[in-house]
Amino acid sequence: MLKMIKVHIMGETYKVPEGLTIVGAMEYSGFVFKRGVGCREGFCGACATVYRKEKDYRIYTGLACQTVIENGMYIAQIPFVPAEKAIYDINSLEASVGTFEEYYPSLFRCVSCNTCTKACPQDIQVMDYVNALERGDIALAADLSFDCIRCGLCALRCPAEIVQYNAAIMARRLYAKYLAPKAKQLQKRLEEINQGSFEKEINELMALDRKTLSEKYYKREIKLK
Repeated sequence: MLKMIKVHIMGETYKVPEGLTIVGAMEYSGFVFKRGVGCREGFCGACATVYRKEKDYRIYTGLACQTVIENGMYIAQIPFVPAEKAIYDINSLEASVGTFEEYYPSLFRCVSCNTCTKACPQDIQVMDYVNALERGDIALAADLSFDCIRCGLCALRCPAEIVQYNAAIMARRLYAKYLAPKAKQLQKRLEEINQGSFEKEINELMALDRKTLSEKYYKREIKLK
């Protein structure tokens, strides 16, 4: 026999088997997801959730696909967190602190309370990359924010109302375009593509029927090293 526990989902009370994740508990309770859930593995950020524990005044955040239910939990999903997103042409920007002052001035309201880091389900040092952007250290910010899945929970909890994760995307784009070392092999291949060096092979593949294409794919030579 399964041990059943009580949870409150979006204001309604349900009995569900112990040990389920929030997603599993919601589906067991009859919820059908059309949005607000994606990969179910903690890497898409679509199932941001806020909850309280029984007899605990604090409000917690997490991903519904990762968070295991507890008896008496009060649960509400946040499928999307409204957030300012700057529109820009990456080719016209500079990899400097001035770019963030122009497009994400809210970063400089940071009070270094670390609430954003505590809210992050990926254990990213959010406050640290915000502080790095304030200093103009874009490379460090890009590195620290690399695993961000844009669930929005950092922005949801931030008392300064900063949109950390969108600024982090800009940092990674600026780093990739202007600061990261260029791979010679990649540059060479891009030049070959732009020159049309592979057009003949691509057109030949596109002309094949599905069966022939599948056979060609599985018989291809694979170089492991």
